[in-house]
Amino acid sequence: MADYIIIVAGGKGLRMGGDVPKQFMPVGGVPVLQRTLQRFHDYSPELRIILVLPRDQQDYWLSLCRTHGFDVPYQLADGGPTRFHSVQNGLALIADDEEGMVGVHDGVRPFVSCDVIARCYEAARSHGAVIPVVPVVESLRVMDEVTGPVCEQSSHSVPRARYRLVQTPQVFSIPLLKAANRQPYRDTFTDDASVVEAYGHTITMVDGNRENIKLTTPFDLAVAEALV
Repeated sequence: MADYIIIVAGGKGLRMGGDVPKQFMPVGGVPVLQRTLQRFHDYSPELRIILVLPRDQQDYWLSLCRTHGFDVPYQLADGGPTRFHSVQNGLALIADDEEGMVGVHDGVRPFVSCDVIARCYEAARSHGAVIPVVPVVESLRVMDEVTGPVCEQSSHSVPRARYRLVQTPQVFSIPLLKAANRQPYRDTFTDDASVVEAYGHTITMVDGNRENIKLTTPFDLAVAEALV
């Protein structure tokens, strides 16, 4: 029995600006994606890493690995048209009779703590489907409609104590995630938890870490530099 992590990194970095996809941008002189893989290797050298990248980005990634002397072991899978299909491609590298746990993590979340990774895998062994979350700290309002300029929309407040921000890694038993990913694709599949939930399995939440941000904008990159 083995545990796996599928790291999906298919972004084009359009909100970052520039021509380099966000997962390859340097933070503290090290490409973001290398920091992410290294974090999971630090958690457990026995954890089997599967990296899912678009085929047209793989040569560039391999050149970065050579330049930086990056030698964390992993298997490489081709990215798909959506996250759902990318995860399917990663799961295809895991034997159907494997009984361990598999996590799915955003390649541009390099600051997940080893404690959170351990918490997710440990809880998944008991509950089958686990996600890390953090509390909402700002006030929330729901727009009654989503048309026209924001300033013209009516809205109402909602109790933030009932809401959580979802992070990754999202960890599942391998048979469960494989079965859930055999469902037909739906637009409502926003993450792996939504896929498993649609399959009929309850999702368990554990505490995440606030630093586990997803690097999407230039501001996020500035925060990442400060965290490093």
